[in-house]
Amino acid sequence: MLVIGLGNPGTEYADTRHNVGFRVLDELAVRLGVEFEEAGHCSLAGNGSLYGRRILLAKPQDLMNRSGRAVRGLLKEYGLGMTDLLIVHDDIDISFGTVRLKRNGGDGGHRGVRSIIGGIGGREFARIRIGIGRGMEEQSAADHVLSSFTRREEEELKGVIALAADRIDELIRVWDRDKLP
Repeated sequence: MLVIGLGNPGTEYADTRHNVGFRVLDELAVRLGVEFEEAGHCSLAGNGSLYGRRILLAKPQDLMNRSGRAVRGLLKEYGLGMTDLLIVHDDIDISFGTVRLKRNGGDGGHRGVRSIIGGIGGREFARIRIGIGRGMEEQSAADHVLSSFTRREEEELKGVIALAADRIDELIRVWDRDKLP
């Protein structure tokens, strides 16, 4: 199973809303005792196992909007298909702090997901979507996703990240295409 966290590389993006996928993968790595290392396909990756399943955690290191190349390369290298893929990403259309599972579907306007769909030639993969909300009315979507969380949100985010990691743990435990919601 390949679990991809979406974000943008570099310290200038580390604490932005768009990098919540990276932060969830960091939490999973701690729980699984996995260390990220430079991997092929412009990614940081680490191998672990959970419930007897081999798990590859990966964080593409190209800009998020070009994540499809890295995901395609990792799937091919490890002999995995779309149904072995779980993408963890932010979602501006979900209220802050909400964690949702989605199976299949379009990109919902998320350019990283759009790049993955284009890169792997389909959308038959699972997603964990982390709500970051819309922000202020006068703020563009791009400015919002690249902004940092408020101090209050950052405190709440710790629980949200833990909840997302718990959901991924549950999914891995029951991972079977026919049983996923």
